Amino acid sequence: MEIFFDWRNRLIASPSFQRWATRFPLTRWLVKKQASDIFDLMAGFVYTQVLLACTQINLFDILAKGALSFDELQQQIPLKPAGLRRLLDAAVAIELLVKRSEDRYALSMKSAPLVGNIAILDMVKHHADFYRDLADPIALLQGDTSSASLNEYWPYITSEKGAAPENLSAEKVAAYSKLMAHTQSLVTDEIIDAYSMGKHQTVLDIGGGQGAFIKRLAARYPHLQFKLFDIPGVAELSNAHFKDIGLSGRAHAIGGNFFQDPLPRGCDLATLVRVIFDHDDARVKQLLANVFDALNPGGTLLLAEPMAETKGFEAMGHAYFGFYLLAMGRGRPRTEIEIRRLLGDAGFTGIQLLNSYMPLNAQILQCSKPTL
Repeated sequence: MEIFFDWRNRLIASPSFQRWATRFPLTRWLVKKQASDIFDLMAGFVYTQVLLACTQINLFDILAKGALSFDELQQQIPLKPAGLRRLLDAAVAIELLVKRSEDRYALSMKSAPLVGNIAILDMVKHHADFYRDLADPIALLQGDTSSASLNEYWPYITSEKGAAPENLSAEKVAAYSKLMAHTQSLVTDEIIDAYSMGKHQTVLDIGGGQGAFIKRLAARYPHLQFKLFDIPGVAELSNAHFKDIGLSGRAHAIGGNFFQDPLPRGCDLATLVRVIFDHDDARVKQLLANVFDALNPGGTLLLAEPMAETKGFEAMGHAYFGFYLLAMGRGRPRTEIEIRRLLGDAGFTGIQLLNSYMPLNAQILQCSKPTL
């Protein structure tokens, strides 16, 4: 079969064959589709910048209640008429908006879910840093992160070259911690739908940020107690958040380094939500060993994150997260099989993949620490 595929690719690469296929009725549609796909790859950066511009002027929120005319939009958006018209036409072209009669514009099926969706809108704005890092992809692939914006944005990565992560102040970690809190719902919703926590008593959320996941769980399971472990600057923000929302009696954040410090004990459920994919294998092995030691015998670990080679979302893993983590400065996307192997090496048993309604956001592995 490989010989056939190589022959096919050489044939398709031939300019004379391409000209023939463009004109032949039975192949013309395929050639047009391939040309469109290639153009979309080339123009993808422009499309994302159109999306960014729309979010920066709050266009989707402005149109949330219904279609508005160009003149009505002009009154609410601080853009010159020519610039606004160009943006609106571009948004229609990539199906972010639809144009109706009498010069009116409205949300499309693609943009309607963005209204009020802080998680996605924050990520769209955050990607401005990522795009700057991709300006020279070859340099990035060669390991040059000297001018990488993401490398600076995540302070616990750059701190390894200076201050230890556990010495980062709450002010230093506030920006990335806020982004994590806003976007965590994309993953935690999948966990809540996939796994019932009614049988558990105490949850240890490792790398849990400002406690957005714990807040959701506390409302759903009034009997649960919570411990959150993160670097001290984040833990400080978390405890302040727990106090503000009236959870300080049930939830407490502990600061430290989860590679070096013992994790809090006395928990029968531990969660790792979007944690291991931005760490190398050696660190992940140490972290999983620490989680294993901290859990009660018979306790459960839930590990959730986007995984490479997820069926139907293949580009998300090695393409998107592969380059994002490269710019970030550490970590790599892993397949389900690779993560299963790491969990097994740490001593966990009964590893199983839970059902996820949106695998693009996360896949979830459940496993257990054997009883004594």
